[in-house]
Amino acid sequence: MWIFPKVPFLWRVLILGVSFHVASSFYLPGLAPVSFCEKNQSGKDQEVPDCRSEIELFVNRLDSVESVLPYEYTAFDFCSIESEKRPSENLGQVLFGERIEPSPYKFEFKKKEECKHVCTKTYNTKNQEDKGKLDFLKKGMLLNYQHHWIVDNMPVTWCYDVEDGQKFCNPGFPIGCYVTEAGRPKDACVVNSEFNDKDTFYIFNHVDITIYYHVVENEAAGARLVAAKMEPKSYKHTKADSPDCSGAPMDLSNKFSGELKIPYTYSIQFAEDKNIRWASRWDYILESMPHTNIQWFSILNSLVIVLFLSGMVAMIMLRTLHKDIARYNQMDSVEDAQEEFGWKLVHGDVFRPPRKGMLLSVFLGSGTQIFIMTFVTLFFACLGFLSPANRGALMTCAVVLWVLLGTPAGYIAARFYKSFGGEKWKTNVLLTAFLCPGIVFADFFVMNLILWGEGSSAAMPFGTLVAILALWFCISVPLTFIGAYFGFKKSGIEHPVRTNQIPRQIPEQSFYTKPLPGIVMGGILPFGCIFIQLFFILNSIWSHQMYYMFGFLFLVFIILVITCSEATILLCYFHLCAEDYHWQWRSFLTSGFTAVYFLVYAIHYFFSKLQITGLASTILYFGYTMIMALIFFLFTGTIGFFACFWFVTKIYSVVKVD
Repeated sequence: MWIFPKVPFLWRVLILGVSFHVASSFYLPGLAPVSFCEKNQSGKDQEVPDCRSEIELFVNRLDSVESVLPYEYTAFDFCSIESEKRPSENLGQVLFGERIEPSPYKFEFKKKEECKHVCTKTYNTKNQEDKGKLDFLKKGMLLNYQHHWIVDNMPVTWCYDVEDGQKFCNPGFPIGCYVTEAGRPKDACVVNSEFNDKDTFYIFNHVDITIYYHVVENEAAGARLVAAKMEPKSYKHTKADSPDCSGAPMDLSNKFSGELKIPYTYSIQFAEDKNIRWASRWDYILESMPHTNIQWFSILNSLVIVLFLSGMVAMIMLRTLHKDIARYNQMDSVEDAQEEFGWKLVHGDVFRPPRKGMLLSVFLGSGTQIFIMTFVTLFFACLGFLSPANRGALMTCAVVLWVLLGTPAGYIAARFYKSFGGEKWKTNVLLTAFLCPGIVFADFFVMNLILWGEGSSAAMPFGTLVAILALWFCISVPLTFIGAYFGFKKSGIEHPVRTNQIPRQIPEQSFYTKPLPGIVMGGILPFGCIFIQLFFILNSIWSHQMYYMFGFLFLVFIILVITCSEATILLCYFHLCAEDYHWQWRSFLTSGFTAVYFLVYAIHYFFSKLQITGLASTILYFGYTMIMALIFFLFTGTIGFFACFWFVTKIYSVVKVD
């Protein structure tokens, strides 16, 4: 046991057990591999346990970078199958608007198919219902809506060459594309020179699918799917009733009238890949997103800021404060004390209860709840439990944790409200349980009404809304009351110095020590640490790019906590030296102002990076952004307050007061 020289025996056993567990398995809960094998000559599966021959293809919602509104697969009148039951969805998938459905695309393992007919959709422009369906399909192509297909819990990707000879694998492919009246091809129309008719839509009604598999060695039998790639194509087909995958592209002119038939077909082949293992089958998608170098630059940039702030705080703590405290404690007379100035003069007022202490305590309780939720969620994400393969797990984990963390929220709010001298404990606990969650839910409910009105798949069903309200009222609220009970039951927080009965007059402040300039400056450095990471997060939400770099995100989260703490401590020290003892709200707002910069950046991102059109999409973007800004405000503000509370308590605890 020499490798753990200073670790207790029980900890050694625990570390060795965890190490053995990690080394012996990599499969995550609910993500066990599935084996596939061929059918024998009699048409039955080979007699191998847990080995399938049929491969099912599932379809997910369709989304677009030009619209916030996702739609279900069936909304566009594609080939569908209604007899089969939909897979169950977790809470996170429902909140994100994912609607996974079975499809009529069924494959047999290793069975090659050429131009397999799926269905034919017929439209008559003289029929209002058919015309409405066709117009909606054209709108989807105009806004570049993307299919999202799933095989064996793995996205079917469209891989194509981009700049510098690199290959980008997109976990989706477009419905079709549009050539403008001026003859300019939009979006995917640039891939085919035959898409050249003006004011015409071209629909991708055929897909060539290649499924790659890896034969499992040292096991009974079977193979595992390691990749699914496709290429969308457009064929008019010389015979619509018996498609042959030939002819000109399937065009839909805006001026067309009459009857139109759109056949949907596919071809599939299988290929063995000995290099890819099942555990790393997502790597080819993630590696095509070249973000790693930018992430390291972001981390280094943030670390420089942290080192600068740490040096400033260390200089204050080790030099200035150390000398000040030593001199202060060596004073022998009252006359000497009167000659002192700065932070030492406000010891009798520094713990005076702040104005609006009720609201501050409620914000601290909600901020603590959000902080613990974020930390635990990112920690599990770093371990791989909330990977992209486990759809909806990230949001489900966050919501469940928030519900279960009502107790610390109630406890922190009650404890600080009591230390502020508050007596309206019922109002405090009710506000903690309902104020901030109520604002978020009200905003979310209005956004949901808009989604309902637009017929989007992101609209939450009424039953799910009731379930969320039940989680809130039946679990979170009682836990908040329990935490508040223990918070009020304990004695108030003991301060190291007594508070004078008469408040000390605050001298005239210079410009940089006034509240507003200090608050505005306080959020710049924390925002500078996160704005690059923020770009990728907004891309994953609004541009529908896959986010998987949770290790970087967790590191940036730690850097953000340190930066908010140190920046707030620095400004708090400057204000105390200026004999301004109103530090409670100022510390909360100083780091909380980072959320204002986040809001400004989100507005800049909307106008500079996104192509979102339409009033409904714009309202939805800013509605959801306001929710994120509020959560970020509570999170960063709470960090700043606790950092300053620790700092003020620490420096005044060593001061001798007669």
